Amino acid sequence: MALNDKTAVVTGAVMGIGRAITEILLRNGAKVALLDVNETAGKDLMEVLEKQYGRERTLFLNCNVESEEQIKAAFKKVADAFGGIDILCNNAGILNESMWEKTVSINLMGVIRGTYLALEHMSKLSGGRGGVIVNTASMAGVGPLPSCPVYTATKHGVVGFTRAMAVTRAASTASGYGIRFNALCPGFVQTDLLSTIPAKLGKFCHLADMTNQLVEKIGTLTVSDVAECFLELVTDETKNGEALLFFPQGKQYVTFPSLI
Repeated sequence: MALNDKTAVVTGAVMGIGRAITEILLRNGAKVALLDVNETAGKDLMEVLEKQYGRERTLFLNCNVESEEQIKAAFKKVADAFGGIDILCNNAGILNESMWEKTVSINLMGVIRGTYLALEHMSKLSGGRGGVIVNTASMAGVGPLPSCPVYTATKHGVVGFTRAMAVTRAASTASGYGIRFNALCPGFVQTDLLSTIPAKLGKFCHLADMTNQLVEKIGTLTVSDVAECFLELVTDETKNGEALLFFPQGKQYVTFPSLI
C-alpha cells in the first residue's frame, strides 16, 4: 500500500509510540487524524506538525477510546474532513496493575471498539475503500511479562483478536471487509510507560527488580524502531494476521500452532 493521500487514524497519538507512528505516516504522504485524551499535548503537537506538513494534512480530536460515542463521533469527523479512512492504528494503552479494570477497558476493549467502529467507514461491505488496521500489542502479547498479569492478558487479547479478525477476513467471502489486520509486538520501548512500570505494579510491586533485570537483559527499542515496523505492516500487502515481534537484536513474525 502506497501512503500518498491515504487517511490514517492513530489513537494515543500525541506521545511516545503514537507520535512516532503519526510522524512516519506524514513523512510518507498520508493524512493523519490524531486521537488522544491529552488535549494540551495534542494542540502543542499540532502546531509543530502543521508547520512541517501543512494544516490540511493533520487533525487532532480529543477522544477517549473507552467511549463508543466519542470514537464514533471522531471517526465521522475524520471521514468528513478527509473523505474516508484507509488506515487505523489502535495504539492507546496503559500499564497499571492496580487499575486492572481500566487497563482491560483501554488496552483490549478500546482496540475491539475502535476496530468495529472503523469497519463502518473502512469496510467495502459498507461502502468503504478497505485498508489496514494495525493494533499495538507487545512482547507481552506473545509471552508473559513478569509482575504484569493483567497487562499480559490484555496484550494476548489484542494479538488473538487481531489474528481472528484476519482469519475471518481471509476465510469468508461474506466478511469481505477488504481490510488487513496485523499486530505490533515490540519489546521494551523507551517511553513514559516503561519508566513508570515500577510504580504501576500494585500487589506485584515486590517483583519490580525482576522486571528491571529483564529490561537490562533484553535492552530497549526507540519509538522510531516501532514506527518502522508499523510501516512495514501497513505497506506490505502480503501481511495479514501477522504478529511482528521485535527487540533490539532483531525481529521475527511469530509462528502460532494451527488449529483450523
